[in-house]
Amino acid sequence: QVQLVESGGGSVQAGGSLRLSCVASGHTYSSNCVGWFRHAPGKEREGVATIYTDDGRTSYAGSVKGRFAISQDNAKNTVYLQMNSLKPDDTAMYYCAADFRTGYWYMGTNYNSWGQGTQVTVSS
Repeated sequence: QVQLVESGGGSVQAGGSLRLSCVASGHTYSSNCVGWFRHAPGKEREGVATIYTDDGRTSYAGSVKGRFAISQDNAKNTVYLQMNSLKPDDTAMYYCAADFRTGYWYMGTNYNSWGQGTQVTVSS
């Protein structure tokens, strides 16, 4: 399994930016796909973005496309989520996930490893 540690969350005003980091350790070679998810109280968990670590292909949820960008630094075993033009609706706990099996990237059940999460709060 892969161990994941997220960081970079915080409180910002609407329109602001944050960059989340997800550092992987352990069997990182098995992490062919790393995803960012978010979970807000009263809402279902949402797949936000994913990156395929072998070729760098990315996918995004419609709600964040054009505002968020996922990237990776293989030398540091780190995946980033740059979040710009933040909105109050982006407020949630953000998690990264790895050890993707198969199926849709935005389905959390298709990942075996999860981090502990980092809180993002956006005020209006």
